[in-house]
Order: sequence, then C-alpha cells, then structure tokens
Amino acid sequence: MNGRIGSDVEHAAALLRSGEVVAIPTETVYGLAANTFDEGAVLNIFTIKERPSFDPLIVHIAERDHVMRVAKELPQGAQELMDAFWPGPLTLVLPKRPEVPDLVTSGLDSVAVRMPAHPMTAALLREVGVPLAAPSANPFGYISPTTAQHVADQLGTKVPYILDGGPCAVGVESTIVGWDPQQRRWVLYRPGGIPVERIEALIGSVGMSDPSKLHMAPGMLESHYAPHKPVHVGDVSALLKRYAGRSVGVISFSTEYEADRCEMLSVDRDLAEAARNLFAVLRELDASDCALIIAEQFPEEGLGRAINDRLRRASAR
Repeated sequence: MNGRIGSDVEHAAALLRSGEVVAIPTETVYGLAANTFDEGAVLNIFTIKERPSFDPLIVHIAERDHVMRVAKELPQGAQELMDAFWPGPLTLVLPKRPEVPDLVTSGLDSVAVRMPAHPMTAALLREVGVPLAAPSANPFGYISPTTAQHVADQLGTKVPYILDGGPCAVGVESTIVGWDPQQRRWVLYRPGGIPVERIEALIGSVGMSDPSKLHMAPGMLESHYAPHKPVHVGDVSALLKRYAGRSVGVISFSTEYEADRCEMLSVDRDLAEAARNLFAVLRELDASDCALIIAEQFPEEGLGRAINDRLRRASAR
C-alpha cells in the first residue's frame, strides 16, 4: 500500500471489487469506501479509521432506484425527498434489507443511504456495480478531509488508492433525516449540506432526534470532527479576554479581532462559502503555532446550523 493519489476510476473500482478500501471524493467530504456487502472490506474501514463499531456507516448508491438494494421499504415522504435532493448531500435513514451486514448499520434495523452528487464518484459507483459504505476518510473523531491531499496526510499508506476529485464543493457532511414512527414524521439526526428549511418546505415540520439515542445515525457522537487543539465557541471578544496572553487563532466572519491569526470563512458572510472552508481552516489552525482556537457562533439558519453543529462537536471534550 502506498497511499497513491490519482484519477483512475477503473483502477479504484477494481480495488473495491477485490475487497480493498479506497478513498473517494464526494461533494461533501472525502470518504473511505468499501463494498457494502463485503464484511471483511467494511471491517477494514473501521480498522483504518480506528472507528468504534457502534457508529454506523452511510451507504452510497449510483441511482435513486438502487436504494431498494439496501432498504426494504420507503416511508412516507421518502420518494419526495429523493426526487428533490438526490443526487446531493441528503442522507435518509431507512428500514434495512437483511442482506446489509450488521457491521454497516451497527446492528440497527435501519440503514443510512445517500446518492452523492460528485461525477467521479457517480462514475465509480456505476463501474463497481455495488453500493459503497463510506464514512469520512479521516482518523475517527478528527477533522474531515476536503481534498485528496488531506486524506494522504492523515491516512497515508493505510489506503491503497485515493481517488482525486478536487476540493469538495460543499465542505460539510450530508444532512441526515429519518422517519420516526412514534412521532409520525421525519426527524433531523444531523444538520449538514441541505438546510433543514428546504426539507421542511417540501415535507412539513421536521422533528428533533432524541439526544439520548446517539447511535441511531452516523456522525451523532458528542465529540467529533475535532482538531487536536482545544476549540472554544461563543462571543469571540469575551473569549479573547478570557484567554489573554495565549496564542489564539480565531474563526469568524470578521478580521477585527486582535489575535495571532484571524481566519475569515467568508468575506461576504456567505454561509455556503463558510461551510466549504470550515474544515480546511480548522486544519490550518490545528497545524499552526496557536495554542487554541476560538470560533464565533454563526447564524443559526441554513448552512449555519451545520457549521455550528461541527464547531460544537469539535469543542466537546
């Protein structure tokens, strides 16, 4: 294994068919992919990432009708959600078919599925001919990768091939929703690349998942997406006073703060641009001389919810 980066879709597909793990680009973040139905290959994902087996994986499919390869039924509203947002950064938690290994779903009777909107990965899925289970291509709990080089820097020789599809266009993981039979409505498990407002405009009010059920869907752990350095989120001016004398990196929509480094996620305060830049900025500050990272609370709307969610999880210790 040499961690080679390239753009050979046929080579990546051949590796996946032979039971290997391959890093793949998506519009959200880079994923670490294996044949969903090959338990040995899926186990390699957990080994490479050092990911706990109680955290389920997202299954990626090539076409909308391929959802029935892994899901046994579509709850009310699922077809409308797929028609509106697939391909794209929306994951649906659906009742699973028995053929899907328990390792993929962490023993749950549901499976998380999405259809990625990246042309190279769409071509790969068609070429390999099976759904691919793929969490983010990073060591478990660390910042998600948004370029092929990020994957190489973090996983190196653990991965035989990194399919390079360029920088990720969205930059944060997919939104995850699932049908709750008790509430009789869809619930939000994780904010992400599709703002919840767009989902609610289509299917009505979306409920909130039970916070005690941390493993109902991928990416729900309290501490996640975290750099090695401590992260503090809130009023930047107040936090700078609290940590006066420390070397601090600031993440915000402003450069007005007196800090060692001040990283603007978007000059125009554009939440889509901010989401796209978030993980790269966290990675840069984590590699800098700053002792800690301070981030402002972003507007709790649209993609701001996903940004705040990732920052909150990055700050949890």
